[in-house]
Amino acid sequence: MAKRSSLSIRIVEGKNLPAKDITGSSDPYCIVKVDNEPIISRDDVIGKVCLTRDTLATHPKGFSGWARLMEVDPDEEVQGEIHLRLEVVPGTRACRLRCSVLEARDLAPKDRNGASDPFVRVRYNGRMQETSIVKKSCYPRWNETFEFELEEGAAEALCVEAWDWDLVSRNDFLGKVVFNVQRLWAAQQEEGWFRLQPDQSKRRREEGNLGSLQLEVRLRDETVLPSGCYQPLVQLLCREVKLGTQGPGQLIPLIEETTSTECRQDVATTLLKLFLGQGLAKDFLDLLFQLELGRTNEANTLFRSNSLASKSMESFLKVAGMRYLHGVLGPIIDKVFEEKKYVELDPSKVEVKDVGCSGLHRPQTEAEVLEQSAQTLRSHLGALLSALTRSVRACPAVVRATFRQLFRRVRERFPSAQDENLPFIAVTSFLCLRFISPAIMAPKLFHLRERHADARTSRTLLLLAKVRDCGRRREMPRWVLNKGPYLDCVVFPTGSRKASWLATGGPERGQHGHAGFQGQGGVDGTTATHSAPGRGPAKGLHHQTGGHPGERGIKGKGPLMSSSFKKLYFSLTTEALSFAKTPSSKKSTLIKLANIRAAEKVEEKSFSSSHVMQVIYTDDVGRPQTAYLQCKCVNELNQWLSALRKVSINNTGLLRSYHPGVFRGDKWSCCHQRDKTDLGCDKTRSRVTLQEWNDPLDHDLEAQLIYRHLLGVEATLREKHQQLRAGPKTGAVPTGPGEALGDPLAQLLQVLQDLREAHRASLAGSPRSEPSRLLELQT
Repeated sequence: MAKRSSLSIRIVEGKNLPAKDITGSSDPYCIVKVDNEPIISRDDVIGKVCLTRDTLATHPKGFSGWARLMEVDPDEEVQGEIHLRLEVVPGTRACRLRCSVLEARDLAPKDRNGASDPFVRVRYNGRMQETSIVKKSCYPRWNETFEFELEEGAAEALCVEAWDWDLVSRNDFLGKVVFNVQRLWAAQQEEGWFRLQPDQSKRRREEGNLGSLQLEVRLRDETVLPSGCYQPLVQLLCREVKLGTQGPGQLIPLIEETTSTECRQDVATTLLKLFLGQGLAKDFLDLLFQLELGRTNEANTLFRSNSLASKSMESFLKVAGMRYLHGVLGPIIDKVFEEKKYVELDPSKVEVKDVGCSGLHRPQTEAEVLEQSAQTLRSHLGALLSALTRSVRACPAVVRATFRQLFRRVRERFPSAQDENLPFIAVTSFLCLRFISPAIMAPKLFHLRERHADARTSRTLLLLAKVRDCGRRREMPRWVLNKGPYLDCVVFPTGSRKASWLATGGPERGQHGHAGFQGQGGVDGTTATHSAPGRGPAKGLHHQTGGHPGERGIKGKGPLMSSSFKKLYFSLTTEALSFAKTPSSKKSTLIKLANIRAAEKVEEKSFSSSHVMQVIYTDDVGRPQTAYLQCKCVNELNQWLSALRKVSINNTGLLRSYHPGVFRGDKWSCCHQRDKTDLGCDKTRSRVTLQEWNDPLDHDLEAQLIYRHLLGVEATLREKHQQLRAGPKTGAVPTGPGEALGDPLAQLLQVLQDLREAHRASLAGSPRSEPSRLLELQT
């Protein structure tokens, strides 16, 4: 049994935000923080929205709506944990309360050097005692003990506060933990890591309207049972797909019928991934094609609705065809972003500007702007069509086979001459309108760009996605590629080239590229490592060696600084993390993925640089090594950390702790410990990852999600079962496998009942639930 938690956040828009610039407006952006992890910003903070785990739990289908921004109080911006040991010990006259302040980790950096100077205050019954100050550390260790006289029946609480010491200004609050003394008296002893909490004792002062954010947030906690528990459900659904529309139970049509519009996309994606992992994606989609065609009477309404077939096909293209899309569209999208040319085809929106040189400026005519725009779009569209026609062999075999099956099904359903083009329209409605065109209009959502386009580039992308023949027409028609060379290659099994295009290329399983994260090109990072004795730096890299990853500096080089970093280009495949001096030069393997032990962030103060991560691994002879890589932005940093954690999640010897600093001189910069082999001062986060389109399939999780959805519509399924059954047993619920035999719907209800019992049994031995966590969005 395992627990999988996922948090999805969509920031839609803001309104009524206050002006922070002298221009009377603001340039707003949002920072997302989970579990009280603050991100220090040098920009003006407008406000924040806080959502607790308990709040999100009251919205099983997710929170959607407007949330008011609140002011940001520095005393509420805390993070980290503190390690305490609390004991009630006998004394000469009365019992004494002993509080041992051992250490803290991941404290908020309050000083400009990227660290803090923390100390701890312990308060009880009017008395206060303080620890020593640990300079420049967010991972301090004190190992100091304090005692207080304890009166029996006392109601006073014990308060442990962490503070950042400042010489000139007032000390900064880092968080606190409050303990019930009566509970401590009963337990006699308590030790552990305690999350620091904000100070909410101060009354919040009223401020003017800070505006609101429109959010869509969903927290999903799933208890995933062992694989064997889901086998009956998976086998039942797979059998129904193999039988197609002629199956006796037709469970897939029932699932489609009982799925509401608001959750259809999630159900479609989950079913698609489930059948993709079973090698039945094409069969599943073919079944949905037949169901859709069977209820379509008007050809012009085919696949126009947001049906399960349409949603499943969209998910299929994103899962199986995203790498193909990047290869085709990537260079074209990059060129549009780099050129930033003004493009407009609507005469009512044309902006006339001055052209010329040496003082001979003249206004550009509307006709000239339209003609130049048409030429620019013609160039981009020509490059796109050329890339499509050259991409025959790059398109995954399972995608080609699925489109061929779709073409055949539509032609069988509408065989008349007047519907001759309908099969082409059906294919292009998915390939172009639901896949390529959305990627052109919003490349960031398809991971083609790191940032959204500006207004001018967005307009160019919009026109490129919608125009078909800009040389002849000024309007913006729907982009539908009619019977042309590319589409002809996709669907017609005639000729040697077309036959190779349509070849299935072996079994479907494994063709979708889910072996792990594979990204390359365009992502440049920088790295600094330290070379081991006798090896010397290779291509500007150094390696860290030692018992626990420590630093072995090059003699005479001094400490690592940001200037030690060299610009290199990295790529991550299913086997190794590699680098090259230029995007086109030969790659050299830096780290084998099987040798990775941790991938974690590095404190900003370590190199006086932000967005640095470390990859801890072992070399070919088993010695610990550490490589430091600096990314361009925080988003890229999180993407690389997520990717490295995903491909190493099943490695043996993963570390449970690490040092977020470097070993410089004679001590670690993070916790100031002097032993290189000392255990890390912070816990690793090997399972904290981002959800990406190319994540490896998780068969048990997909089965659990399907079970949870079916459980939600179980009452409807039972009602359907009552309608389908005949005889005196109408309305009865199957009580065992024997009664459900031969009735797929009855079997499904029985499987749901068995899974429900399995979950109840797992909950009986489940550990204590996690404390309420906090999601914050800061604008």
